[in-house]
Amino acid sequence: MTTNDRPEGRVLDAGALRALAHPLRVRLYDLLSQYGPQTASGLAALTGESTGSTSYHLRALARQDLIREMPGRGTARERWWERPAGSVTLVNPQMATTPAGRAVMEAVHSETLTLRQQQLMTFVTHGWDEDEQWLDKSLISTASARLTVAQMADLADRLQAVISETVEHYRDQTGDDLRVVTMRADVFPLPAEGA
Repeated sequence: MTTNDRPEGRVLDAGALRALAHPLRVRLYDLLSQYGPQTASGLAALTGESTGSTSYHLRALARQDLIREMPGRGTARERWWERPAGSVTLVNPQMATTPAGRAVMEAVHSETLTLRQQQLMTFVTHGWDEDEQWLDKSLISTASARLTVAQMADLADRLQAVISETVEHYRDQTGDDLRVVTMRADVFPLPAEGA
């Protein structure tokens, strides 16, 4: 897979990005992405928010087709929500041309990465309480190398290929000994030396 072959997924339009530019909505979207279908009351319990608040924000996400109600599951009183399968791109090149558009994208990215960092820090500070096999098989790795743009692109493509293959193969796996595992790859150039 090369950079040009990477699955782009849905590029979010201005309305969808604006809908996500709220901390609770990012969190709800993230929980549905990571843990699968949930109800407003279940999400309220996970976030510490009221059911009314989560219901309101779920409907706002649904209006932008970011999530959808699951047909045939639940009742009129207790609706189940899911995030459609497929990748989502938070960078919209058209929005990047205006300060307001960039601000919306930055807000969504900032909140998304803050949640990811909080998850990592929770694992770092409380991971010792985990079952030893989960702890031993976990990986937090940082490294640096001097790369050209082409070499960095190749590394990013290879990492994305491994992540995509794993998600495709195991996303809907069921069983008693399974847990949701988050995967993150960070590849970016450091500031120039002396800068």
